[in-house]
Amino acid sequence: MKALVLGGTRNLGPQIVDALIAEGYAVTVLNRGLTPGELPKQVERLRADRGKKGEFAAALGKREFDLVVDTTLYNGVDAASTVELLNGKVGRYIFLSTGQVYLVMEFAERPFVEDQYDGPLMARPPESRPADVKNWLYGVEKREAEDVLFEARDKHKFPFTTLRLPMINSERDHYDRIYGYLLRLWDGGPIVLPEDNLALRHVYAKDVVQAIVKSANKTEAAGRAYNISQEETFSIEEFLALLGEIVGSEFKTARVPRAKLDEHNLLPACSPFSDAWMSELDNRRGKSELGMRYTPTREYLARLVEHYAKQPRRDVEAYKRRSLELEIAAKA
Repeated sequence: MKALVLGGTRNLGPQIVDALIAEGYAVTVLNRGLTPGELPKQVERLRADRGKKGEFAAALGKREFDLVVDTTLYNGVDAASTVELLNGKVGRYIFLSTGQVYLVMEFAERPFVEDQYDGPLMARPPESRPADVKNWLYGVEKREAEDVLFEARDKHKFPFTTLRLPMINSERDHYDRIYGYLLRLWDGGPIVLPEDNLALRHVYAKDVVQAIVKSANKTEAAGRAYNISQEETFSIEEFLALLGEIVGSEFKTARVPRAKLDEHNLLPACSPFSDAWMSELDNRRGKSELGMRYTPTREYLARLVEHYAKQPRRDVEAYKRRSLELEIAAKA
């Protein structure tokens, strides 16, 4: 069996590659080669910018694959060229999408279910809110990619499955989100939070990999969309209290108006899980149709804490303005 992973070197990529090798696949990875990869020697490496169709086509050549896992598809234009190049040459194509396909809708209700996908979209946020514009575009363009894939399914029986993911917690998270919270717990100072926060329902990276393998092995998953999400839903306080309990550190917070934190450009660095674009997904379809079973949050957080505790302390971007956070917290 042959598998292609588009992306493959950041966050989820190496875990996906290892899982596919364990499943018996000969794995090829295609990316631009900008991120150093820690991949097994037997993995074939292809270099191409998928946004340049000719370059993408030349890299793929006449190869055919039993499975393609796409971790780097972000818009409808690239989806159309991907379908054109792979149609008839792939047994199953798995697209890693996002819960933000619901967040850009006007009337979707939390927790989001797969059948809520159709409906009117909210207007583009004003340019004076660049973070909201960026998140809105991410959700809208991921929807455009999904729409191309659904059309290809209907016209050509293109065998795709879309996995809609929330925030992914991982040992390899290059944004250092959990690690940033740990640094604050370890320094003993308060964690600065905006006064308004959405409920948290994330997923562990290994459970995403589990979903990829299960959907690849399920004929019935072709043409379907699945929300992939942990069982538990937390408030930000409950989540941080659990993390503090695992660490053995007293959990302290300082509540500050969101506008004040935005004024100093402290969000999302001071609390990445306070993002106003945090999805909350209903996971029942994946459990019933794919047989998904999720790692309890306490269990995977303990693994992450153990992982980071063993590493030398690092200077990370999200922690560089900690002194300003503490100054604002003292005045709160």
